[in-house]
Amino acid sequence: MRLASAQFSALPGDVTANVATMAAFVREAAASGARLTVFAELAVTGYELDLLAASPELWMSGPEDPRLSPVREACRETGTVAVVNCAAQGRLVSFVYGADGSPVTTYAKRRLFEGEREVFAAGSAPGRFTLDGVRIALATCFDNHFPELAEEAAGDGCGLWLASSLYGVGGGEEERSTVYPGLARDFGLPVVLANHVGPAGAWTGCGRSAVWGAGGGLLAEAPADVPGLAVADVPVKVRS
Repeated sequence: MRLASAQFSALPGDVTANVATMAAFVREAAASGARLTVFAELAVTGYELDLLAASPELWMSGPEDPRLSPVREACRETGTVAVVNCAAQGRLVSFVYGADGSPVTTYAKRRLFEGEREVFAAGSAPGRFTLDGVRIALATCFDNHFPELAEEAAGDGCGLWLASSLYGVGGGEEERSTVYPGLARDFGLPVVLANHVGPAGAWTGCGRSAVWGAGGGLLAEAPADVPGLAVADVPVKVRS
């Protein structure tokens, strides 16, 4: 399965501009043959916790919020799938849109990081959906630091792990380069990471969105300092 992760510098609170950028990336990824595109944590608004806490109008009402329609339309036009991370209904969520643009599932981040606990309620259920016979697990940033979640996914028959995240320059670069290939290697799950690049709240995203194979080998990686896609053909396990 050809998969893509997208990175860009989200404009703080500018939902219209960020969603337009995401829709363009869905089309670009599809043009390269990707079946699915993953976006970074809170890509719809930027990773702006203070802004989200003070601005309820920046929260999505749900997966059918009309402000997300450009991404849904891009999925429908291209026949591809997108994972869109945003603030919605009190939680930090990923909405999955199917190849016809309709909502497939919603996952709420289960392991909240520091200041997120003051803004969001934690989710309690695993995120799962199936594409082309492959059972897929969803995770958001700090989730990936809890191996029991990946172990749960592997035991649940998942053949792919998708991570919407934020890692900044400095220490985040080392975490990014160890946590994700480690998950792929330890649990036999190919991993797709979407990261921010450039300003992202209190951080500067270190980019390098990437795809790793089930053994932990790097299959594709975006640059460290500019928007772009990481696209790779990934051997995946189809459920029998």
